[in-house]
Amino acid sequence: MCGRGLKKLFRLDIGRTPYVDAWDLQKKLVELRHQARIPDSLLIAEHEPVITMGRATSLSNLLVSKEQLAKRGVDLFEIERGGDITFHGPGQLVAYPIIDLNNRGRDLHRYLRDLEELVIRTLSDFGISAGLKEGLTGVWAEDRKLAAIGVAVTRWITYHGLALNVNTDLDYFKMINPCGITKYRVGSMTGILGKQIDFRAVADSLAENFAAMFYYEMETIADIDNLISEIAVG
Repeated sequence: MCGRGLKKLFRLDIGRTPYVDAWDLQKKLVELRHQARIPDSLLIAEHEPVITMGRATSLSNLLVSKEQLAKRGVDLFEIERGGDITFHGPGQLVAYPIIDLNNRGRDLHRYLRDLEELVIRTLSDFGISAGLKEGLTGVWAEDRKLAAIGVAVTRWITYHGLALNVNTDLDYFKMINPCGITKYRVGSMTGILGKQIDFRAVADSLAENFAAMFYYEMETIADIDNLISEIAVG
């Protein structure tokens, strides 16, 4: 049973996963959430190198050819989230909340601000003072963008989410104008602190802050495939 006043949250860790597989899993979870067959969920991942282009992407923000991307082993996808172009890769923590905003006033603007606050709290746990830039979505520290946020909703169920550069190789970002922004550089927790960061510790911190902010009692699901199979049979 959940604690008084707390709702159940599934935490789903899938480790380093090709982007397309996580994208497909999100869609399955969105449908299951819409059917009320699972509670709100937090999918946590790390991806192989990939560039994604949201609905607001200008092609001018992709600075290399598809052939150059292929040579570097970087996939490219046009996706349905909001926002412009971004990169995901090893050392970057990606979190995809699958939550029902019907239960939260259908306030997408508030949800985006909550995700920013989630990242700020998580960075604070590691001694990094971070904040916002007026008129821009995301989280900055020392004028470097450490986290990008881009979401989608269908029937008021959220998917896509946020990406936090933990130990990310920032050289990949030279292939794009990240989120269409040229005024500020991209940064990482490693770059700010001058040392490698325990990736798992950051994932745990973010998940715990998410549960606290949104008033959840969290349950970690070890076998995601089995969970989905059982639900499908049921």
